[in-house]
Amino acid sequence: MKSLIICPVCVQIQQANTLPDRIMNSALLIPAAEKALTLIFNGIDGQVKGNIRRVLEIYCRHRVGVRHFCSVSGYGHDDLGRETLDKVFAEIMGAEAAAVRVQFVSGTHAIACALFGVLRPGDELLSVVGAPYDTLEEVIGTRGTGQGSLQEFGISYRELALESDGGIDWDALGHSIHDRTRMVLIQRSCGYAWRSSLSIADIERIVKIVKSQNPQTICFVDNCYGEFVEDREPPAVGADLIAGSLIKNPGGTIATGGGYVAGRADLVEAAACRLTAPGIGSSGGATYDQNRLLFQGLFLAPQMVGEAMKGNHLTAYVFDKLGYQVNPLPLAPRRDVIQAIKLGSREKLIAFCRSIQQNSPIDAYVDPVPGTLHGYESELIMAGGTFIDGSTSEFSADGPLREPYTAFCQGGTHWTHVSIALEAAIDAINAIDLR
Repeated sequence: MKSLIICPVCVQIQQANTLPDRIMNSALLIPAAEKALTLIFNGIDGQVKGNIRRVLEIYCRHRVGVRHFCSVSGYGHDDLGRETLDKVFAEIMGAEAAAVRVQFVSGTHAIACALFGVLRPGDELLSVVGAPYDTLEEVIGTRGTGQGSLQEFGISYRELALESDGGIDWDALGHSIHDRTRMVLIQRSCGYAWRSSLSIADIERIVKIVKSQNPQTICFVDNCYGEFVEDREPPAVGADLIAGSLIKNPGGTIATGGGYVAGRADLVEAAACRLTAPGIGSSGGATYDQNRLLFQGLFLAPQMVGEAMKGNHLTAYVFDKLGYQVNPLPLAPRRDVIQAIKLGSREKLIAFCRSIQQNSPIDAYVDPVPGTLHGYESELIMAGGTFIDGSTSEFSADGPLREPYTAFCQGGTHWTHVSIALEAAIDAINAIDLR
């Protein structure tokens, strides 16, 4: 007679499921989830090691030293640290050139500089993954007036709708490029949409399909939230230009601000000319003694991204067990550092974000309340108890207060911190269900 092997994780989950519908003991559920995700966590550690090795080799090749931490003042001419960081960043991204600048206010600002730098009146911008992130709507001109949007300057805009399952309409993409289509916008991350974020393989496929129709059409990737999630970045698979924020992945949680553009040298320079001015371009920009933080943050970035990915797997696993829809699914490979949970009610979304805030290292005593925020269409609730204001490389959560009331979790310096915060969030959600 064969002996019966009992999995302790399965037993724990079964025990949890004996509780009322959607009510599970966080003290039981989370440890079980941690055990179940051991192999995935180990795989992430291996990927982190590979990405850190790549960064190390590039730092060594460019002979990065203490001298690169110094800054210059005023116009910022001949800043050796800034110039070397641009070269290092470009090589890490698989690009010809890069401009990494503290003068970029945000990822949206870097993206806007790329769009306004490259596009001209009469050109068309095509979004190939549905509607872009909320903050780009006013840049493009689909929302808001009188602010100098792309459409106000005679640049037209079109977008390809997603399939019913949230995937790319590959058939439509195959005949989407018109004579006036100067640029396609490829948003790597899901943003506030319920869709899969794009893998590097997806981006490569998009680029090939676009270039087969018109090799001159520029493939631009909004790279926010995606850096170091895989072992390559979009320029390595044919993207012409990318942009992103330094208070997300590549800042490694310690960059105090800034953003970047990377890609073809002429396109990077065009974007830099919008940040500064034509004739100045990438040659100026003081770094205000931030060079060390930017170099150190970039070195830390693969590890921080790995921790965020672990936290997202854990979040997805426990809320899936609680019966909520999650995106990505618990065991699915990560494509960015965002985890979405459909909570289904305004009350639960607010309670979730309040729990995350109360378990943050900064401003834990602050009670997040719904409100408006520049660039966003809907009221938002945000949990942002981070050391850097607005940093999503650190653990945070937010969501628009509209159906289906989805919480979007981002970042995390330690997956163990995410675990602690989840305990409180589960208890808060359970309290609502028990009323």
